[in-house]
Amino acid sequence: MPLKKLDRLLGVEIQRLRTAKRWSQEHLAEVANLHRTYISQLERGLKSPSVRVLYQIATALGVTMSALLEAVEESLDADE
Repeated sequence: MPLKKLDRLLGVEIQRLRTAKRWSQEHLAEVANLHRTYISQLERGLKSPSVRVLYQIATALGVTMSALLEAVEESLDADE
């Protein structure tokens, strides 16, 4: 599995959770204590977050890291 695919699917899941809350990238960035452009890069699959950043984003979105990653794994399985 190409790692870029994993980054892209993680970004899609972050964006899905963010838009479900009707939050802008700027608002998520503020709540997660990150920069908006970094959120944008994550959502487009251009960056791969550290565990610390993944924790900050999951916490801001009100989900656990495991729930976030489980959704990504399900997307991976569906693509295969």
